[in-house]
Amino acid sequence: MAEYKLLLPSMGEGVMEATIISWLYNEGDAVKEDDSVVEIATDKVDSDVPTPVSGKIVKILKQKDEVAKVGEAIAILEIEGEDSSESAAAPQETESPEPAKEVVAELEKSLQVASNPIYSGNLYLSPLVKSIVQEENISEAELNSIKGSGLEGRITKEDILAFVKNRTTANNEVKQTVAVPVSETKPAVAAPIQVSGGDEIIPMDRMRKIIAENMVKAKQIAPHVTSFIETDVTNVVKWRARHKTAFEKREGEKLTFMPIFVKAVVKAIQDYPMINVSVNGDNIIKKKNINIGMATALPDGNLIVPVIKNADQLSLSGLAKAINDLAYRARNKKLKPEDTQGATYTISNVGSFGNLMGTPIIPQPQVAILAIGAIVKKPAVLETEDGDVIAIRNLMFMSHSYDHRVVDGSLGGMFLKHVHDYLQNWDMNMEI
Repeated sequence: MAEYKLLLPSMGEGVMEATIISWLYNEGDAVKEDDSVVEIATDKVDSDVPTPVSGKIVKILKQKDEVAKVGEAIAILEIEGEDSSESAAAPQETESPEPAKEVVAELEKSLQVASNPIYSGNLYLSPLVKSIVQEENISEAELNSIKGSGLEGRITKEDILAFVKNRTTANNEVKQTVAVPVSETKPAVAAPIQVSGGDEIIPMDRMRKIIAENMVKAKQIAPHVTSFIETDVTNVVKWRARHKTAFEKREGEKLTFMPIFVKAVVKAIQDYPMINVSVNGDNIIKKKNINIGMATALPDGNLIVPVIKNADQLSLSGLAKAINDLAYRARNKKLKPEDTQGATYTISNVGSFGNLMGTPIIPQPQVAILAIGAIVKKPAVLETEDGDVIAIRNLMFMSHSYDHRVVDGSLGGMFLKHVHDYLQNWDMNMEI
């Protein structure tokens, strides 16, 4: 028999580590190739890790709530084969173990430089440590005072819990006697909440904490401006009604409105590519690819944004299939970390909840987001050769929020008008 190290796989650009949520098997259990053996969480998405080999789990190296880095062993399996001193390495390491380790180290180093820490400076915190920092309201100055015991001085769960314990003890024993200057700037702190006997206290789950952190950060970084427009989508509604049944029979996929909205947004981005950018200090990064994020509500009430990669290279049929696949996997917790990374522009369909319009928050590091409202039948004035008439039309509001650091009102407004024009003048003869 031989030993095989199960490594934490690469999970996409910018993801260096993951927190173990739960093991699906115990030590001593037999597993088959491609079985999901452990659930992990990154700051992007929860996912499963499958085993590439069949065997028996003889030792679990990373327990629940512990953090593992990409390329690090999380369990040891016993597999069929001859035992040797090298048999514990993963298959990709058996031919040249040292170069592989160097590649992993370089990858981690490069990802650490590229990633955005929760605080300024060079601190990088795991998802678990981040949640503790937020719960205990630990400041950046306090974090800088903690000497990390992890790799390259990384702050571990044990480090942060020890700090919290010592801080609590010190606060109980020492009375504050130094007056704080009036001019000293303090971070904003929420007012205390009065809890009565009948109130229910519901702790935030991990996903909700991440969403809350990202939303606050997004509002702090980008000055938001929102433009609105009302669009006549009667042609879109009629065209979809004409094609949806045949499309479903042919492709086995539902034809929703979302691929039509994405198609219009992609065309508008091609007209105004400075919407498809990010800000890095005093530099504007103009993105080559058009990757559309699709805000998706989950059954538990949380929100996730899977990404349609290279949306400009997909046909309307291809967009429909990609959107349906991402939506299904999002709602069934089957997304991979890379499925939620790399968006350059995002669409949020608030109309799916019956809302007419909204003021969406721009997800960092993007600079704009579009909210699509509900499609409602209304009387509208139409211009004809014989004069103006009133007719029943399908109307819809769109809300475009943009980062006023780099997107002025003219660019933000013209972009929205082009999306409007593409939808309002939808080609009724288009094939799918």
